[in-house]
Formats: sequence, structure tokens, C-alpha cells
Amino acid sequence: MPKLFDIKFPGGCKSLPDGFWSAVDVWIKKPHVVNKRLCGVKETDSKDVDQDDLRLLLHDPELFTDALLFMITGASAAHEADKPWSSSVRTFIPKVNCYGTNLHKEIILKDFGRQRVTFIPFEEDAEGKASLRKGNIYQIQLCNQDCEEWSLELCALSVDSWFSDGVAYPKLPWLSSDLLPKLVRWATECRSSEFRSTLSLLPVEKYSLMYQQLKDKYKAMVKVWPEVTDPEKFVYEDVAIATYLLVLWAEERAEKGLTARQSFVDLGCGNGLLVHILTNEGHPGRGIDVRRRKIWDMYGPQTLLEEKAITPSESFLFPGTDWLIGNHSDELTPWIPVIAARSSYSCRYFVLPCCFFDFCGKYQRRQCKKSQYKEYIDFIAEVSQVCGFNTDEDCLRIPSTKRVCLLGKSRNYQLSDEPEVEQQRAHYIHSRCTAPGVTVQRSDVSNYEDCCNGDGSCNGTPGSSWGAGFQPRDRVEAVRNCAALPRDFVDGVVLRVANALLGMTAGDGEGSCRDWNQGGSLSVSEVAGLLGQETLRLLKKECGGLQTLLRNNHQVFRVEGGRVYIRDWREKMPFRADVKRKPVTPGALKTRLCWFHAHHPQGCPLQAESCAFAHGAHDLRPSTRPLKKIKNEAF
Repeated sequence: MPKLFDIKFPGGCKSLPDGFWSAVDVWIKKPHVVNKRLCGVKETDSKDVDQDDLRLLLHDPELFTDALLFMITGASAAHEADKPWSSSVRTFIPKVNCYGTNLHKEIILKDFGRQRVTFIPFEEDAEGKASLRKGNIYQIQLCNQDCEEWSLELCALSVDSWFSDGVAYPKLPWLSSDLLPKLVRWATECRSSEFRSTLSLLPVEKYSLMYQQLKDKYKAMVKVWPEVTDPEKFVYEDVAIATYLLVLWAEERAEKGLTARQSFVDLGCGNGLLVHILTNEGHPGRGIDVRRRKIWDMYGPQTLLEEKAITPSESFLFPGTDWLIGNHSDELTPWIPVIAARSSYSCRYFVLPCCFFDFCGKYQRRQCKKSQYKEYIDFIAEVSQVCGFNTDEDCLRIPSTKRVCLLGKSRNYQLSDEPEVEQQRAHYIHSRCTAPGVTVQRSDVSNYEDCCNGDGSCNGTPGSSWGAGFQPRDRVEAVRNCAALPRDFVDGVVLRVANALLGMTAGDGEGSCRDWNQGGSLSVSEVAGLLGQETLRLLKKECGGLQTLLRNNHQVFRVEGGRVYIRDWREKMPFRADVKRKPVTPGALKTRLCWFHAHHPQGCPLQAESCAFAHGAHDLRPSTRPLKKIKNEAF
């Protein structure tokens, strides 16, 4: 058995050998985390097999003999050749189907005694006829010397006849350069995720097929995206969420024997693309958001979007709707299971939490042993449980760090118990809203159960709120990056801070570079001490506050490691994504005045022709090019 590659573990690794098998399970169950051409796999339950079972699995006597020798080579006297293996079969699901009706599978044989796992690939046609790929049988083994040095070895049964297509059959060098290092890292870390694996509630093969279809159908949206947000992220994220819901709902219809497509309402629908896709795919529904987006006008009249502030109350119940959706719904997130539960006994929900909100304000952490994200997911799951839902958790495949969704597909109580469960809901919301500083009107919450109907829906005084203290988002999005502050205010802060830095080295030669005063440095907190309370109060309202203002004025300041410096434009600037510096060419556009030319005691350290900023009004050269218009193409 030729050993092709090996890689050593770092010294002092205490997670082995258990960590090895944890890493192997990642490769078996989630190969798509390494092989990006795969969407996932479908795996059968594992079972113990012996030599006779293996002979039946492989059919070919010659192949059985070769494979058996391959798997037991190097066994010590303590391991008998007929010791059973743990066997399972996985079917590869490529992102793009390049195999037609043929299925590409692998028999996986784990040998816990010898610390090795063997992969035997085969193909199965539409009639179920299997053909083995003898040349692609490979094995990964954990080896150790003197119980101190550990390494991973990769072996292949027949190197010369190895076939690769980059999907189900990766290249041998790839297994060495990409897979083995990943296995070592996973085995060393040996960490279990806080959350479930991705797409654990759906058939991955159906998801993969649907995603490719929708991606091809809606990818043109990227080219006509009129919002300031990243088009690729938002388009493909909403395509993935739509795929998840469409497959979920198709499975639900099949399970319940339904023919009509589920209706939906997307609360806090944002750009409305998710609503647009679901509507186009045949599901009746609408989206509601406090603020209209420019892209709404591009969808057409069939996509129903409403500009309206949503306040959890009897005015926002949806008794005729099958599903409520909360996709990054911010302050509405904890309310969506409540609204679904109170809309009707049959109403379900899907929520993808992002920002951390409680019923009446920001969510306050209560545990330090969990990540903040995990704690918040558990909180929403608790809300769902209290509202009477059997709650499922899953992880989406989207380009976001917040990928965990919660679903309430059924209730954990009978319809006749609705009044009792509603009393439980109301009490729970009341207890969460009575935090210090929050006043809750008892009639808003605790008496809500009096409004319940026998069918699980509720009614009450139109418009009455369920949680005093709830604050919906403003209709006009507030700009809080210091850009909305008065120009005179910003200029005053910049001048004050710059003069303080320059005054630290003026006249003593310290900090000077070729006789031009570069000034000293101050920590951000020391800079804050230079400013008055009213100035700090105004800055505190902005995201990032004082530090954001200083960074925004990068022409004057350099902020590194929490300290503030005067920027010297003669020095080479390190790369920053938000500062695009190009060599100044003759006749270049100069749209802003040079601060140093106007305010530094020694003027600008650069000559006018070398400075990217205008040395006086006569040097300004504003752009005369018209703004580009986005073409409204059909999609």
C-alpha cells in the first residue's frame, strides 16, 4: 500500500485519537466546507460489517481481495483481519449537476481499531446498476510513534489509475494540500459547533437543484441593483433564503397532502427581493417595511410591497396567512412568533435573527458562558416555546455570519387550550417589558387573553399596543457616521485637536521631520478630554463617535492603535480600503481644499502640483462629468 502523503500534528496535541474521528466525520458529512464544488452529501445510517458483508458490497471477488488487503495492511497482532468495520454510504450532491442521472457515491469503512478510514467510490446509473472505481480507492490513517508524535497518512490503492474531475473525484495533490491540513486543524481544535449543521431540515439534493435554478433566473438583478448596499451579497443571500423557503414549503405540501401554495407576509421586508422571488415562484404574499426602497419600483405591480410602520398590536394580525417571515427584522424579531401565534392557530413563522432586540428595547446579555449570538438565538427559541410552537433550528447557506434561523411549523398544544397558552404568552411579555426604566401599561399586555377567539385568533381594540416601550424604526434612516454633523462643528473639532497635537512639539524640534512639524500623539480618550461636554454629547449620538469623526478626516489625522497623529503626506500611506490614493497627475481633479495649506503653521509639506488637495480656491477643479444612470433592464 503506497503512502502518498503525510502530515504531522503539532506537539502536545491532547485531542487525539478522538479528535481524528471528529475531523473525519466533518469530511464525511460536510465535504462542501472544503470542496466548494459540492453542495453536500446524503448519507445512509452506519452499520457494522465483516468480511462477508464487504464481499457482498463489492461484488467483484478480485476487487474484494485487493480492497481487503489494502484495508488491513500494517495491522498489528492485536487486530484480527475479520474485525468488523463501521460502514455507511454517501451520495455526492454537486452544486452544478454535471453527471446527468448517474449518482456518484462512496462506501465509507471506518476501522476504529487501526485508526483508519477507507473510501471506496462507485457510480450508480438510473437502473440502479453500480460500477466501482477501483483506481480511486483511498485511505486516511492516524499514525503515532511512542504515543507522542502523531501524523496523518494518505494512501491510495492504485495511484497510476487515479481519475479526477474535481467534483466527486478530487485530485490526489488536492487531498494532500487542502484536505489533510484541514483534518489536522479540525482534529486539533476538536470543537463542537454551537449550532446545527447547515440545511439539516431539508433534502440537500432538492435545495441544490432549486438554488441553481433561482440563481440563474435572478442573477441579472446584480447588474441593475440601485441601492448602495453590496448587490452580490444581498441578491445571492435572498436567493438562498427563497430557495430554503420554497423547498421547505414544497416538503410541507407533500407531507400534508396540500395542493395550494402557502401564503406569506414578510415583516420588515427591506429591499423586497425575497418577496419578489417568492411571488414570482407562485406564492401569494406581500412585504411590509417602514421605509420604501428605490428598487421597489423595479419589481412591477405583481410584487406587493407596503410602506408602513409595524407596531405589534391587533392592527397587525394576519389570520388568513400561512407563514410570517422575519428576515433580519431587527426590533420585530422577538415579536414575530407572538404575532404568528396570535394571528391564528395554523399560522407558522420563519425568522432569521440578526441584531439583538428584546420586546421593548435592546437585548441585555444574561450569560457569559455562551456567545452573544447563541444566547440571543436561545432567547428567540424560548419566546417561540412560550408562544406554543414546536421550534426547529437550522443553519442557512448564505454569505453572512448570522445564518441561524428558527421555525415554528406546528403547535405544542391543542386549540382548545388557546386561552391558557395566551395567558402564558401575555405574562411572559409583561415580565420582559418590566425591566428598569420601562413602563408597561397592564391593559396592553396582561389582559390580552380576554380577546382570544375559539379558533386561536385574537382581536381587541384596534391599534392597542402589546408592549409599551416598543419603538419601530424611523421612517427616515438616520445617518450616524458623523456625516450629518454641521460642517462648522466638524471643522472646529478638527482644528482644536490638530492644534493640540502640533502644540506638543512646536518650538522644541521634537517630532519634526525636515523642519516640518508633525506634532505629537494623543490617545482617543486624551483627545476627548480636550473637548467640551456639549461637543462630546453630540458626538456620542453618532456611530463610533469621536473616533469616527477623526477617521473621516483622514486628510488631517492618522488613527492607529487607539492613538491619534497628524498625517504626513510625504510618508508612504499603508493600504486602507477606505482611502484610495493614486499619484497626482497634471490637471487632476481637486475637489477639496488642502487643510494643511490653510491651517498648518508651516503650510502643506507638498508642493501644489504634488498634493491631491487644492492649494487655494484657484486650484479647485470640480468634476463636470454627469452622474451615471442605472438602466432598468428586464429581469
